[in-house]
Amino acid sequence: MQRVTITLDDELLATLDDLSQRRGYHNRSEALRDILRGALAQESTQDSEKQGYAVLSYVYEHEKRDLASRIVATQHHHHDVSVATLHVHISHNDCLEIAVLKGNMGDVQHFADDVIAQRGVRHGHLQCLTTEE
Repeated sequence: MQRVTITLDDELLATLDDLSQRRGYHNRSEALRDILRGALAQESTQDSEKQGYAVLSYVYEHEKRDLASRIVATQHHHHDVSVATLHVHISHNDCLEIAVLKGNMGDVQHFADDVIAQRGVRHGHLQCLTTEE
């Protein structure tokens, strides 16, 4: 392991210390390592040819005209990347779905874009993890 020195302005350092405390890191180095790993993992998912896994979470209005059937049609259209889906009723009007995806990151991103772009879908978020070679 190498020791490095970095310079941060006071506001950024205070933010790092607050984050470290909230997440339970024992020191700044642990927090910075995790932040850097997360940034590198996110960067690696930008390569659409890489293989990996992803979790797509989204909230949608279940009574929006034909939305549920359009989402199911999208899942069937992308059956090659869709592994499993969890459906949760969170209110009278809204449902939360969590889809586990696997495959080419370009195909996974395309599936996520197709779902999130549907009218009535809110709070869509895709988290990817590429497989290591």
